[in-house]
Amino acid sequence: MKWFNTAGPCKADIHYMLPPTVRLPDIKPLIAQEGYFVIHAPRQVGKTTAMLALAQELTASGQYTAVMVSAEVGAAFPRDMGLAEGAILAAWQRACDSRLPPELQPPPWPEAKPGAQIAAALKAWADASPRPLVVFIDEIDALQDEVLIGVLRQLRDGYPSRPHQFPQSVALIGLRDVRDYKVASGGSEKLGTSSPFNIKVKSFTLRNFTLAELTALYQQHTDLTGQQFAPELFNHAYELTYGQPWLVNALAKVMVEDLVPDLTQQITLQHLYQAKEILIERNDTHLDSLAERLRETRVKQIMEPMLAGEELGDIPIEDLKFVVDLGLCRIDPAGGLVIANPIYREVMPRMLVYVPRAGLPMIAPSWLDAEGRLIPEALLTAFLKFWRQHGQPLLNSTAYHEIAPHLVLMAFLHRVVNGGGTLDREYAIGSRRMDLCLRYGDVTLGIELKVWRDGRRDPVPEGLEQIDGYLAGLGLDWGWLVIFDRRSGLPDIEERTTTEKATTGNGRQITVIRG
Repeated sequence: MKWFNTAGPCKADIHYMLPPTVRLPDIKPLIAQEGYFVIHAPRQVGKTTAMLALAQELTASGQYTAVMVSAEVGAAFPRDMGLAEGAILAAWQRACDSRLPPELQPPPWPEAKPGAQIAAALKAWADASPRPLVVFIDEIDALQDEVLIGVLRQLRDGYPSRPHQFPQSVALIGLRDVRDYKVASGGSEKLGTSSPFNIKVKSFTLRNFTLAELTALYQQHTDLTGQQFAPELFNHAYELTYGQPWLVNALAKVMVEDLVPDLTQQITLQHLYQAKEILIERNDTHLDSLAERLRETRVKQIMEPMLAGEELGDIPIEDLKFVVDLGLCRIDPAGGLVIANPIYREVMPRMLVYVPRAGLPMIAPSWLDAEGRLIPEALLTAFLKFWRQHGQPLLNSTAYHEIAPHLVLMAFLHRVVNGGGTLDREYAIGSRRMDLCLRYGDVTLGIELKVWRDGRRDPVPEGLEQIDGYLAGLGLDWGWLVIFDRRSGLPDIEERTTTEKATTGNGRQITVIRG
């Protein structure tokens, strides 16, 4: 039996997997040219699996001694070079014991002073190896501060002695390119330069799966078990994930293990979307790590205006590349910078709304009738009461102040759906809006959120035109237009929250909520 893998490197005997090096760029010529280089890509896209396989392939060729090792254990000692080096070298020895034949394993590491132990070990190993030495160092950007700089400088210092007295080729593998390695106390600043490792000849990244690769991966399950996927599922799975490897595997894992364990039953499009909701609600480690990224200043300055539909403004190119390298965003040829995939687009607001949602008071579901059906008019009344009473203090409960009203409204609506419905979002740079679609039973409610800021006109006319198009796409003839008034010098929310009726140019009936 095999499984879809969502934790750690893939193993061919127990996991469905694609040929591990197929997504790697052709780096063998760089190795032949004695090049030092960087492989950077987001977490859980297959870097470790691919580089382990490449090292095994290079060693099996008889041409190199190639192995993948990790620097992660050194992260426990960010300012103690000696302890960090000792921990790293012990981990390297264990890796070599399990991944290399005895004749290619390194000699005992020589004694050396702190700050020189890594270089001394690599020199001794290169001297003893009967073949040119190739070392792939994983999790390099787990290191910080003096230890990170010390390791990079030792590699640079030994570089001129390759290939006989130092590794012929070294690859640094991590989330970031060298310029973005963290160096300040607490990891709050970036290196900002390649100088400690200015010997690199190139930086590579690892691409996502293509549609054909996603289909081939899922087909492995069918070939092994006989369980069929609906033909239309592959395209939809790709649209949800844009081929992000962890998401591709995680969706399949939920579908085949949790939703449809009966191998005689076909997996349908409905199962795919159920799996998506389960993943988002379950908040697995991979998705939870997005929340940590959203707190970083460099990420926040991009994500906050994106979520609000505002222009990005003057953002440094390096910071734009940074969010792309982290896998949070991608460059869409037709639309510029966008969230990397629809699942991340769903996850990010939910992560941001977590604190406001946790801070909500107990709210009786007065919007439901005796049969549990949602009553839109009662929902409006409940929201207005909630907003007047609790809106002001809740606005201060999120670090994303520019979209705080959006997050508070979403927190309320999440309490409304609460397992009995769904809440979908759409937002785009420059649109100055966020669209929400609440589905509960037979009721579908389209909501458009806009912000009225100092120096701008009343957004209602533009909002009515925009929500008219949004509702047309949903097949609805009524909805809400919510205007959050963030101009200075206004009365409290309790006093300024009002509603009015409006009609769009195409006759759709809109409730305009000003708050």
